[in-house]
Amino acid sequence: MTNSAKNLAGPKYMLTPKTAKRQSRSYSVHENDSDGANDLRIITELGRSLLFTVHPKKVAARVAEAVKSGTRADVCAVIVELEHIGFISAVCTSFGVEAEHEWIDKTRFREWRDLLPPQVSYLSESELLLSGGDHSVEYIAPLHINGDIKGAIVTGFGSPDECSERSKRVIDAATQLAAMSINLSAHYEAAINDSINRAKEEHRRFTEAVLDALPVSIYVIDRDYRIVSWNRHREIGTQGMPRDAVIGRNVFQVFAKYPQGKLREEFERAFETGRIERIEQQTVADNGATQHWLVSKIPMSDQVTGEVTHVITVGEDVTMRVEAIHAAGRAEKLAAVGRLAAGVVHEINNPLATISACAESLESRVNDGEFGASPEIEDLHEYLGLIRSEAFRCKAITNGLLDFSRARSGNRLPIDVADLIKSSANLISHQKRGTRIEFNFEIANKLPLINADGGQIQQAIIALATNAIDAMPNGGALTFRAYATNEQRLTIEVQDTGVGIPSENMSKVFEPFFTTKEVGKGTGLGLAVCYGIITEHGGRLSVRSNVGVGTTFTIFLPIKNGV
Repeated sequence: MTNSAKNLAGPKYMLTPKTAKRQSRSYSVHENDSDGANDLRIITELGRSLLFTVHPKKVAARVAEAVKSGTRADVCAVIVELEHIGFISAVCTSFGVEAEHEWIDKTRFREWRDLLPPQVSYLSESELLLSGGDHSVEYIAPLHINGDIKGAIVTGFGSPDECSERSKRVIDAATQLAAMSINLSAHYEAAINDSINRAKEEHRRFTEAVLDALPVSIYVIDRDYRIVSWNRHREIGTQGMPRDAVIGRNVFQVFAKYPQGKLREEFERAFETGRIERIEQQTVADNGATQHWLVSKIPMSDQVTGEVTHVITVGEDVTMRVEAIHAAGRAEKLAAVGRLAAGVVHEINNPLATISACAESLESRVNDGEFGASPEIEDLHEYLGLIRSEAFRCKAITNGLLDFSRARSGNRLPIDVADLIKSSANLISHQKRGTRIEFNFEIANKLPLINADGGQIQQAIIALATNAIDAMPNGGALTFRAYATNEQRLTIEVQDTGVGIPSENMSKVFEPFFTTKEVGKGTGLGLAVCYGIITEHGGRLSVRSNVGVGTTFTIFLPIKNGV
């Protein structure tokens, strides 16, 4: 370093900036001043301007402008590359600050920096770093930041003579000032960026926590059908998958078991139309329970271009809502049938009683031989027996309707469900209904009591068990299960290993007169009566089934208070 440069940097010239106007950026050379005073004025003015500059890019621009103006060079460029900020550069010519990409070759600069450049300033007449302009020589002053060369101030002159010792002193002093200012502004910029990044990360985590807390399944895909977001609720359940296992993967690969054509059409419509679409879906769990889902495809558009960039899929389990709607409709239908039955059953039973009485009387007369030995007597006997049996079958149906429509008040007493189940199973076993039926009991110890009419609950259990046996024509296992779900509810399950119920019939099983049995084998009122009994006891009756595996009917009953 020259003596003048040392003088500028020494204590004698310690800069004590005065209150400076921020718009003051004049770095012109005063012809009448001495070189030393003029150099000091240039550096002082540069230091004052840098006091209000915190962005590294603006620091580079002001330094380049000050050196260009103070040395009357053809061009001056400030080039620096910092770890956390990146590449920073500024070029000042006779036309002012220009676009640096026309002057600076980043590859050439990095090669110069990486090949152990000189630690002090030097004049270069051969290997020039700036690619534009008419200058023939460059004075290159390395920028030392934290002990390493991170860049340089490159000043171009038309000839070596134009690069005077005084210009070199100004450049060297400006280099020291620029290194300090860029380092400070870089730290400030890094701190700001770090603060912004932390805020973004906290916001991302908060948003993620909000999405994870929602009781719905959410995932997001981009235009390439790649999954970019997957909330915690999408990880749980029988159809859940870990977040780390799906992020970045193609959505059609993740949902390979779904109809890919249908799924692709749904996403394509969302991307093309930009409209929200809601789709109702049903799935069957491993235990045969049907789940109902409301799936919404929500397009997410770019605020600037308006183009749909992502599609959010929200899946909400609406099983309880759908079952409640079905239950309300079923209850209304049952009530209507009950009102109809109550009004017509007696009117039907009276003529049925007359028909059956007449048939029995005729049969008695035939048996007594009052009609002689006519060859048609056997046909008459057969027809009368058919009339009587069908009349009694109709009467059984109307009696079932009467039971269905009758209000069941009964005597509500504390009941031990374990004893009730065992007595019901004992009654069924004596009916000799079905063959090779294995009875299993899974009853928890010390079950709480329920407040119910024992006869009605037993009627419901027997009806469910009878249906279960009919569903196992070739034998199987009939399991009775009872346990306390929680402090308020007790659960009874009747499970078979029979043929199962097709999914299209699941919503109809509790409807009056619906049956899958052969004609004459059932009236279709048994499950409807069971449903009415359980509902009147403040409980709930549900079913789940797998075709070829079996069916489970579940009774939920309230536990007696205080027990």
